Amino acid sequence: MAKQGGGVGFKLLTAGGTVAAAWVARKSVTTAWKLVTGNEPPANPEDPEVEWAEAVGWALLSGAVIGLARLAASRQSAVVYRRVTGVQPADANAAAS
Repeated sequence: MAKQGGGVGFKLLTAGGTVAAAWVARKSVTTAWKLVTGNEPPANPEDPEVEWAEAVGWALLSGAVIGLARLAASRQSAVVYRRVTGVQPADANAAAS
């Protein structure tokens, strides 16, 4: 069984990485939305004035891309932590929580 470590350092690495990844993903999705639709994404998809198709499309696209970016960042933080410290972070399974 591999040694496990972690704690505050791993949590900070994961938090910083996921925040940055989510920000980049949000900017990318917003730019893609503008290019494809020619419009700004809905500021508030829950607003009854926003058409269902637009609200659902934005929710699906942004949720999927941002979720995948956060997952990738969380997994990569475990790889980086292990490479730097030589131990598997104990919190790697809880990092995405």
